[in-house]
Amino acid sequence: MSVESRLSSVRQSRGIAAAELARRVGVSRQTIYAIESGSYVPNTTVALRLARELEVSVEDLFSLAEAVLPGEKMLRATLLSPPEQEASRPVRLVRFKDRWVASSVERVPYYLPDADGILTRSAKSSDAVVRLADATESLRKRVSIAGCDPAIGLLARMAERRAGVEIVTVPASSRRALEWLKRGFVHIAGSHLEDPRTGELNLPFFRRLLPREDLAVVTFARWEEGFVVARGNPFGIRQVGDLVQPRVRLINREIGSGSRALLDSLLKKAGVPPRKVRGYDQVASGHLDGALAVASGAADCCVATPSAARAFGLHFIPLHAERFDFALRREFLDLPAVRSLLDALQCAALRRKLEALAGYDTSETGRVLA
Repeated sequence: MSVESRLSSVRQSRGIAAAELARRVGVSRQTIYAIESGSYVPNTTVALRLARELEVSVEDLFSLAEAVLPGEKMLRATLLSPPEQEASRPVRLVRFKDRWVASSVERVPYYLPDADGILTRSAKSSDAVVRLADATESLRKRVSIAGCDPAIGLLARMAERRAGVEIVTVPASSRRALEWLKRGFVHIAGSHLEDPRTGELNLPFFRRLLPREDLAVVTFARWEEGFVVARGNPFGIRQVGDLVQPRVRLINREIGSGSRALLDSLLKKAGVPPRKVRGYDQVASGHLDGALAVASGAADCCVATPSAARAFGLHFIPLHAERFDFALRREFLDLPAVRSLLDALQCAALRRKLEALAGYDTSETGRVLA
């Protein structure tokens, strides 16, 4: 068996240059590059020094490549997921320029999720090896869209039905989606971030995070974020100060999400320290995940969209109007799947669905902002 090296991704994630790591370990820069490329396997002493300097285990840096059985096919991919993804996790794949990008498939009860393959081992960095379930030819024409709006799935499915394309949706907070767009890991990023200084939505973040990119920006919809609570609102939650009730359990969103930014802003304006809110440090991975926690009784309140509340038959208390926009590089505008998505935004049937199923304002849906 050959040895697989994850030194490059771990080193880069720590922000350490190859020359600096070489100096710390006592080898040449060329040796570091050779280890990263897989053309040189370090001895035990060098491996232990590398692990110590990078503050990881040797197993995080090196592993034996799995044997490929006859008829099986493996490929390397960049994994768009939080760390510690376990082996056998199903993933979907998108070809992006010179790399494959894999996103974890959300497991749902009852039916197996659609996936292109599985991770062959636990992944603690962005480097992943995927065992394919089928050939890759049809996967090369896909595009990926990252964002947190639950209604993105409605848009993607309509675009697929209308034009026979394939679209991979990747759950992500607004900031994470924009970071992936910047790094060339997704084709389209969705955002609902408000500039605290000007009150302008999304565009300041696009300009700040992707300053040298030629971006197209299109509006998906306007909606309100608010408190999602059980039917009947048993704790009488109306404003952010009501969250300090001892029996009320909040479930928050991750740092970088628009929902968390809104909650933090409201808490600050009300003079409520986050530590006084029970459950502030409990995190849901998305609007629907937060609403599910409320519906299941694991939490009493979350900040989410009306679409999440409707999905679980919960009560919604509006707090703040927002606009969800898509950003993409103009070079992708001619891709068939991207054209299909943009065409679907102009479709009356999509707007009716967004209004009826999600409770969104579609008066600006499809509007080109840049």
